[in-house]
Amino acid sequence: MATTEQSSSTYGKTVPETGNGGAAFAERRTPPTNLFRVDFFLRLLLLASSVSAIAVLVTSKQSSDIRTGLPPPFAVVSRAAKFQHVPAFIYLLAALCVSSLYSIVTMFASFFSISSPSPSTRILFLLTVCDVLMAGVMASAMGSAGSIGYLGLWGNSHANWAKICNNYGKFCRYAGSSVVLSSVAAGVLVQLVILSSYSLYRRTL
Repeated sequence: MATTEQSSSTYGKTVPETGNGGAAFAERRTPPTNLFRVDFFLRLLLLASSVSAIAVLVTSKQSSDIRTGLPPPFAVVSRAAKFQHVPAFIYLLAALCVSSLYSIVTMFASFFSISSPSPSTRILFLLTVCDVLMAGVMASAMGSAGSIGYLGLWGNSHANWAKICNNYGKFCRYAGSSVVLSSVAAGVLVQLVILSSYSLYRRTL
């Protein structure tokens, strides 16, 4: 009788079933997806857009002759427009410099995490928090610079502020291009936040 009976345990230990429950358990133990290749590419794009915005912003300068309506020799005066004259543009430049340095530092963390089968949750969490902070800084700098650009382009008749882009076309084009590139950098930071948040979410499944 002992040779014909089958026991579900061996040496007092229950043999785990290998049905659908075992397959689900194996699936839950699967290492989380490593998305640091995409993360590295986005941080490289952040660096490129930030450096490009800096290069365009620091070259936004132009001199123009302004008619005063006075008799000669004061009928026309020469005035220069530079980004240093606008505090909002200085703030934007500082934010872009910080964004460039931040992208370089985090690219190293992303690069060394690419080959890891299961990247550290602590690194993901720190990157998410820092990305959120940087996105907020870039969004505020871009918003302040964009509002000044809007005033330069259209003016404000209610406050009696005249537009200047009709006299400083080159300056406004360069400053506007820098704001657009800054918006690209801010958008990349938002995508990084979403990517890191998704990676953290996958670890809870």
